[in-house]
Amino acid sequence: MDNKETTVNQDIDLNIKNKQRVTSPFSQGKLVSKVNALTNNTNGSQLINPHSIVFNNEKGSTLNYKLVVDELININNYENVNEYYSKIFSIITQNIDSSFFAVGLFKEKSNCINLKLHDKLGNNFSTKIFLKDDANPIIQVFKERKPKFVNSQDYLNLSYYKNYSTAIIPLISVNKCIGVFIIEDDYAKQNATLYSLIANQIALVTHNFDLLEKSDEYINTDSLTLLYNHRGFQEILSNEISRSQTNKQKLSIIMMDINNITKINRELGHAKGDEVIKLVAEKVRQNVREGDVAGRYGGDEIAIVLPNTSSPQAKYVAEFLTYSLSCCFIDDIGPIKVSVGVATYPDCAEDKEKLLILAEQAMYISQAKGYKDGMSAIISSSDFNFWDDIALKSYAEVVSKRHSQLGINFEEELLAKFNSDDSLSDARIWEVATSLAGAIDAKDPYTKGHSTSVSKFSEALARAINLPEKEVQRITLGALLHDVGKIGIPETVLKKEGPLSDEEWTIMKQHPIIGAEKVLQPNPNLRDLIPIIKYHHERIDGKGYPEALSNGEIPLAAKIVAIADTYHALISDRPYRKGMNIEKAISILEEGAGTQWDENLVRTFVQIAPSLGV
Repeated sequence: MDNKETTVNQDIDLNIKNKQRVTSPFSQGKLVSKVNALTNNTNGSQLINPHSIVFNNEKGSTLNYKLVVDELININNYENVNEYYSKIFSIITQNIDSSFFAVGLFKEKSNCINLKLHDKLGNNFSTKIFLKDDANPIIQVFKERKPKFVNSQDYLNLSYYKNYSTAIIPLISVNKCIGVFIIEDDYAKQNATLYSLIANQIALVTHNFDLLEKSDEYINTDSLTLLYNHRGFQEILSNEISRSQTNKQKLSIIMMDINNITKINRELGHAKGDEVIKLVAEKVRQNVREGDVAGRYGGDEIAIVLPNTSSPQAKYVAEFLTYSLSCCFIDDIGPIKVSVGVATYPDCAEDKEKLLILAEQAMYISQAKGYKDGMSAIISSSDFNFWDDIALKSYAEVVSKRHSQLGINFEEELLAKFNSDDSLSDARIWEVATSLAGAIDAKDPYTKGHSTSVSKFSEALARAINLPEKEVQRITLGALLHDVGKIGIPETVLKKEGPLSDEEWTIMKQHPIIGAEKVLQPNPNLRDLIPIIKYHHERIDGKGYPEALSNGEIPLAAKIVAIADTYHALISDRPYRKGMNIEKAISILEEGAGTQWDENLVRTFVQIAPSLGV
């Protein structure tokens, strides 16, 4: 490392030790010279004159290269490398109509590229690409250290980003490839020089942050609670899981959430909220056993690692802690109450992230169950049925909270449970389908009970046209799962309070495909429902989605569910409007008969609608 880089690292180190936000480690002159030098070393070209280079945006106009470089130079006041990436993407989206941007960093321990993608709607996704996947262009770029330009996003495994052009650029720092930079741009090849420059700057900053993190590993204490901070806790947990695996011992996690802390902060001020958090931390430090390790996991969450501890033993420790806290009274608040969840390795999960997720889910279930005799309900993840209503709602809360961290991978955990259930009697299929539909409705709170109502309305219409009983049952089950593809739609789109933008609508329209391909296709017992789930948003006039089928091409079952789905949506409250009365909803169906919906089916449905209820 040269003297300049040493100075940069020392400056950053000093800022962190002084608890200041990190500013850009490069002065304006240093940035241009550093990036030019890196570009020269990487591709053998001459030094770049930023005043003379232009690049294309989507509309084919040109933008001055210097303007973008100036904005890159002025990036400052970022606290961590992810915030730095966000600022880079902000500059890109202001100058280029790019849908998404991703940075993938090589992790030697797991031999994979950890990819984090940010899109212009504010969504974040994470995934892993293992180095053995030689067919993936990301791995090819990493190994060959040469850029690639790809016209499809199948390699990213994101259902609603298809057929976009991307540039994949290696991240090279100190002559070492540390990962890849990916950006969506139809003019990626024309803008290759610009993206190489951005990639080199990202690599340099990322490398500096990595050096800083390694040099500051000892700074793992949360200043408010004096417990381990989140990073320190994660490191301790990883080490303890490895030790438990080696010694073939159990390990438990206790996750505690302070109840009503948001209300306390709002009504009594954050100083009072901090007082509560500090007192809880102090009591935890005083009462945990020797060898147990506590950390501040989130704003008002404290987690405890209990090595060589079974679930019953962990629950006993949790009971003692909650009793100790209930004896503490704070002015204007009263006794401290917490919600407590427990998860145990390897009984509940062997993977660290899954173990934490299950502990959080158990904690939310504890919160839902409330108190008995003034004491919190202490819930272990081994105590509840995954498909129980409260468990599903708690799972949805964890999904919402952790979505930006774990993206689609976490939601695939639910699909894995669904498709691995091998108790496949007819009764069990209905039970699991009902629970899965409930989970979707829980994720989209504005459609509570929607799946069940659509199923009921579809069954009524199928019977009204005298379909065979077996087909009626198939339609009823398919209608129950008609929105199952929403499990892969981001929270920001599902929970938007108002009409969707064009970009958001494009994402939402992928849910029939996600439901058919990711949920039903892997389960042989449910594949006959695929036409219902995939085509219930098609229209008679061919203007529907996802395949723009016309009247004769749309399955009868999908036509039935389409009418039931629309009717319930019309009579239900939404965040941006009140539900319509039955007469108004019927008139809308009649107006669309023959263009949007099957005319004969609408005529029959209108006759039975008044008797269906809500």
